[in-house]
Amino acid sequence: MIVFAGQGDARRSMSLLWRSAESGGPAAKPGPKPGLDVDTIVAAGVAVADEQGMAALSMRAVGTRLGRTAMALYTYVPSKSELVDLMHDRVLAELPTEYDTGAGWRPAITAWADDAWAFYQRHPWVLQVSQARPVLGPNEYARLETVVRILGGIGLGPLHVRRVIAALFQFVRGMALVATEHRQAAPETGVPDEEWWAQRSALVAEFAPDFSERFPALAALESTASLAAMAEAGAGRAASHMEQEAREAFRVGLDLILDGVEAAARTDSDGTLHASAGTP
Repeated sequence: MIVFAGQGDARRSMSLLWRSAESGGPAAKPGPKPGLDVDTIVAAGVAVADEQGMAALSMRAVGTRLGRTAMALYTYVPSKSELVDLMHDRVLAELPTEYDTGAGWRPAITAWADDAWAFYQRHPWVLQVSQARPVLGPNEYARLETVVRILGGIGLGPLHVRRVIAALFQFVRGMALVATEHRQAAPETGVPDEEWWAQRSALVAEFAPDFSERFPALAALESTASLAAMAEAGAGRAASHMEQEAREAFRVGLDLILDGVEAAARTDSDGTLHASAGTP
C-alpha cells in the first residue's frame, strides 16, 4: 500500500504543518468538544498506524480511538490526506538533529543512518508514504538540514552532495523496508519463515534437480554464504534470520556507499571533475 503525501488542500495542509496564525498556532482553536485539538488527533493517528498499519488508518478509526465521531475531527483536520502529512512530519521530530563530527563526517553519518533505521522499525507505516511528493513540513526539512550539515564540508560539489544525500536516504529507506517486510511476513500470512522456506526449498530440489548445474555460481555462493551466516548468527537473537540478513546487508551496503563517498571526496579535492556531478 502506497500513500501519496500532499493530497489535501495545499494551503490548509501547509498551514497546519507550519502552524501559521490561520491554523490556530501550536494547537487548533477550541472546537465544539473540549479536549480535542490538532496535536491530539495527530497523536491518535500515529498510534493507530503504529499498532494496526496504514491500511487501518481512517478518520473514523482515529475518532473511535478518541471517543469522538469522524465528523468531530474535521473541525481541526480537514481530511485523512492532511492527517497523513501531519502524522509523517510529527514522527520525524523523533530523529536527532545534532551529531558530533569531531571524529569526522563518517561516524556521524553512520550514527544518523542507524537512527533512521531504528526510526523506520518503530514506525513502519512511514515507509508506505511515498517520497515522490514530500510532505514539506518543518521536521522533514530539519532531517535534511542535519545531513547537509554533516556532508556539506567534505569537499564535494553542491550537486554531488545533493545526489549523495539522495542515495543515502533511499538506501536506508529501502533496506529498512526489506527488514520490515520480513518481520511482517509471518504474522500477515500465518506461515512462519522457516516453514515457508523449508517447503519451497524442497520443491525446488524436486522440480529442479539440476539446479546446481543450471546456476553454478549461485549454488556455490549460497552453499558457503549460508554456512557463514549461520556461524555469524548468535544464539538468542530476536530477529528472524531474513530480518537479520537485511540488517547485515544494510551495514555492508552503507559501508560501501561511504567508501565511495570518501573516494569521491578525495578525488574532488584533487580538482578532478566527476561525471556524476555533471548535467543530469
